[in-house]
Amino acid sequence: VGSALLNSSLFFIWWLCNSDCYHLNKPEITNFRYVYDKSTGNTICKIADRLAVDMQNKSVRRVYNYKTSGRVEYDEFYMKLSKPIIDEIDKALAAHYGFTEEELDFIINYDIKYRMGDELNEE
Repeated sequence: VGSALLNSSLFFIWWLCNSDCYHLNKPEITNFRYVYDKSTGNTICKIADRLAVDMQNKSVRRVYNYKTSGRVEYDEFYMKLSKPIIDEIDKALAAHYGFTEEELDFIINYDIKYRMGDELNEE
């Protein structure tokens, strides 16, 4: 469930409101309240498994050779490519917390509707 929570749009909005918007530290993680229950928890776990596979399938392996540290190899993940699965997580969390459809719409579309705002109309 933890990976699903941390990748949800709900957590992202919560993090924006409670952090320096740059670092993700232990307090931001531990202060995000979630109490596991079987009805939504099992659903969220299944979605989290699908998200992990989707993220790995859409990741890009990067390899760099640096003079000071040598070879560095890592995977880059592009979460926007997994947005439909993240939306499923947010729908399950909305059911868990008892959010209204309007609140769920805000969470799912925050970046598009509220953060981007008029920039979308300029294109």
